[in-house]
Amino acid sequence: MKIISYNVNGIRAAFTKDFLGWLNVASPDVICIQESKAGNDQIDIDSLEKAGYHSYWHSAVKKGYSGVGIASKVKPNHVESGCGIESYDNEGRIIRADFDGFSVISVYVPSASNIERLEFKMQFCFDFLEYIKELRKTIPNLIISGDFNICHQAIDIHNPIGLANTSGFLPMEREWMTKFMNENSLTDSFRHFNGQPDQYSWWSYRAGSRARNKGWRLDYNFVSEPLKEKMTRAVILPEVKHSDHCPVMVELSI
Repeated sequence: MKIISYNVNGIRAAFTKDFLGWLNVASPDVICIQESKAGNDQIDIDSLEKAGYHSYWHSAVKKGYSGVGIASKVKPNHVESGCGIESYDNEGRIIRADFDGFSVISVYVPSASNIERLEFKMQFCFDFLEYIKELRKTIPNLIISGDFNICHQAIDIHNPIGLANTSGFLPMEREWMTKFMNENSLTDSFRHFNGQPDQYSWWSYRAGSRARNKGWRLDYNFVSEPLKEKMTRAVILPEVKHSDHCPVMVELSI
């Protein structure tokens, strides 16, 4: 089972950059999309179906903003859009697909450009932690994939000292991620296999950041404890360039 998480920074724009051609080659069993920036009626679902994917989308009320999706070769038993909290669900931030024996979540954690949005981001994070805690009681086998807008450790950002007071690498955000992982018995699949520095999944469009690999690792595939031993590989795919993010992948023998 190959699962990819990808913040596409606009699914319609990605389609114009041969996203479908890449998808056919990469051939994930499940792909979790973040920042679709499109209503359901604006997404080329027919082309995804022709490529062999059932796709499900949870769009924001605000047009051209946020939005998550899941596309899968196997039709899920159930798809749940949102988490039941209106302020988050209006922004299209969580979607879950339930399969036989496990579930996959695509999540897009808010970014924070000011204090007000930082408060919203942290509230979302703690509410999401509780949502996962409750979900694990009935669905212990979880893969949580998405753009968390947080670099967990110093190794995950190109300039940890200079960016220590920047949202995405604030102590409170990093502490939350540790708590999120510990209290939900989650493994960061990429770091389970790879302890090397300079491994990033997002680069600013400014100052040639991507060419110089001045990046941040914001995108994760978290795997719950019962599935940990089933992981076989986890990689970042920086050569894929439809977005300012790149895809991140985990493979499991399920």
